[in-house]
Amino acid sequence: MTQITPPIDAQNAFTGTVEPEGQDVLDLDRLAEWMRANVPGFEGPLSQAKFKGGQSNPTYKLSSPSGDYVLRRKPFGKLLPSAHAVDREFRVQSGLEKVGFPVAPQYGLCEDDDVIGSMFYVMGMVEGHSIWNGAMPDHSPEERRAHYFQMTDVLARLHAVDLGEAGLEDYGKPGNYFERQIGRWTKQYRMSETETLAPMENLIEYLARSVPEQTRTSVVHGDYRIDNMIWAKGKPEVLAVLDWELSTLGDPLADFTYFCLAWVTDNGGRSGVLDLDRAALGIPELDAIVERYCEATGRDSVPDMNWYFAYNFFRLAGIMQGIKKRVIDGTASSAHAKAMSERVGPLAELAWGFAEKAQG
Repeated sequence: MTQITPPIDAQNAFTGTVEPEGQDVLDLDRLAEWMRANVPGFEGPLSQAKFKGGQSNPTYKLSSPSGDYVLRRKPFGKLLPSAHAVDREFRVQSGLEKVGFPVAPQYGLCEDDDVIGSMFYVMGMVEGHSIWNGAMPDHSPEERRAHYFQMTDVLARLHAVDLGEAGLEDYGKPGNYFERQIGRWTKQYRMSETETLAPMENLIEYLARSVPEQTRTSVVHGDYRIDNMIWAKGKPEVLAVLDWELSTLGDPLADFTYFCLAWVTDNGGRSGVLDLDRAALGIPELDAIVERYCEATGRDSVPDMNWYFAYNFFRLAGIMQGIKKRVIDGTASSAHAKAMSERVGPLAELAWGFAEKAQG
């Protein structure tokens, strides 16, 4: 059983906005002054609302006579090094926008904490809809199949982006991506550790000594799943891929196998499809997704995915541990953060299970 979070009606829980409260309220006068100087065509005054989804970088809908905008900022308070990198989000989306990859239009980055209290960037509001549930209620089998293949095709497009044309040649460090990432998430986990977990200790040792060879380098999104994109209404078209906080240059297999986690994770109202009747719903089986991705990227095949699943669940456990520490410290952004923070142990156990399979 791979249910790693209590079932939730994510579509209702995360869709829409709420009124920001307390320290989440933005100084609209200071913000409007910055936008007049940095956002072409902007006209005030501004009003604000906070999106319910997401718990890493607080995200706002800004409305004005000149249109709607989206603002993403770093959380307030003490943060882990290299986390919540909204400047990197802005940079990668600006580069991808330049080469025609589906992202929101990027308007400006503010690194001056004095404007609203933390670094932020502003982008355009893409009109469409989000799909939070991998079962895609209210869609037909044909529509579901088309949406899943569209996700696969868009990911293949990302991994084919010309880094020079996008101005992203130096967006990541050289060397083996998995080696760097295992080191990074081990360090992040240690900095936010609240208890000793045997599966995490086993994973830290095993993954570091079994890193696979890297044969390709591309932009990797880092959190590519069905709810991190804006879909066109009434058709299977991705208008914008969202949430680029974990993006870098690296091994595209990390991205692809992360996307494939949905097929080894129970649904629970989120992106998993393992326990669904996929044939009845029209959701492609994993081998069909692998075949389509390989055809689009010129691969003969992908390696055994158990090691990659172990790595991706390990990384998720590290991310959730960071959220858990922020819940304890009182700096977590989302009301859903506490439930997310309770996933660390189950994720670590799941990751170690795949690591054991990878070892035969």
